[in-house]
Amino acid sequence: MGEACYNPNMSFETTVLRPVEASGVGLHSGVPVKTRILPAPPGTGIVFIRTDLEGFRIPASWRYVQKVSYATSLMRQGVLISTTEHLLSTFYSMGIDNAFIEIDNLEVPILDGSGQVWVDLIMAAGLKESRRRRKYLRIRREVEVEQNGKRIRIVPADKFLLTCDVFFPHPLVGRQVVEMEVTPENYARELAPARTFGFEYELAQMRDMGLIRGATLDNAVCFDREKVLNEGGLRFPNECGRHKALDLIGDLALIGKPLLGHVIAEKAGHAMHFALVNRIMSDPSLHEIVAHEEQRERANTALAG
Repeated sequence: MGEACYNPNMSFETTVLRPVEASGVGLHSGVPVKTRILPAPPGTGIVFIRTDLEGFRIPASWRYVQKVSYATSLMRQGVLISTTEHLLSTFYSMGIDNAFIEIDNLEVPILDGSGQVWVDLIMAAGLKESRRRRKYLRIRREVEVEQNGKRIRIVPADKFLLTCDVFFPHPLVGRQVVEMEVTPENYARELAPARTFGFEYELAQMRDMGLIRGATLDNAVCFDREKVLNEGGLRFPNECGRHKALDLIGDLALIGKPLLGHVIAEKAGHAMHFALVNRIMSDPSLHEIVAHEEQRERANTALAG
């Protein structure tokens, strides 16, 4: 299935048509891990299944967020799934509502550090539509979270729009702004290939913290003080900004429903992403649940007005 014909019907929930799998290592743990993506019934959502722990299940939900420092981790009854953001970002953006993710260790494999392999796997798996109407979470009024010069907010919109503004004091990064409507086509082309990244002068400290034990130049972009250390260089001039947008979508996916709103993030990270999700989900007055047809009618009415 090529990108041009990948067009999920936005009115109905979808799952993958057939199982697909991938193996690799965890970025932070360094442990080998195998994942298998399986079809799931309508209304299931995305559910991780720890096959090494007798099939213990952890739904990909904001209710189970445990840690949000250098990656987003989920925990249920003491069982952990770490570094979920790249996989969830891809499922969310490519229109996969329901799936089981079998995983035989505690961390989702980093693969090449981007969402590209997950996109390729979803394309290979194909889509299966259900007869269950897809429900969207529509933002009704502006919500904002701000701390220490970092800010993230969401304002009402009839689509899923994203503005991600980042800054890193490096000559090849600096300030980067990514703005887009999140659709399967835009995501696959503009965000999925963007890899996670880091700076050489931070590596020792991060390893002392028990992080990035599985990081190599095959699964992350690394900058020294002046240049990119990866042999092939960057995939985009603003690859860092694009990857931060990818991460942001992965954290927003924990809402559990497709989002209708414009998210504007300024120097935000996982912790602030989740603070926004938590604020939205803990206050029912901030949002409403609508079917695709209801949203389309709203949009048409607004245009006519």
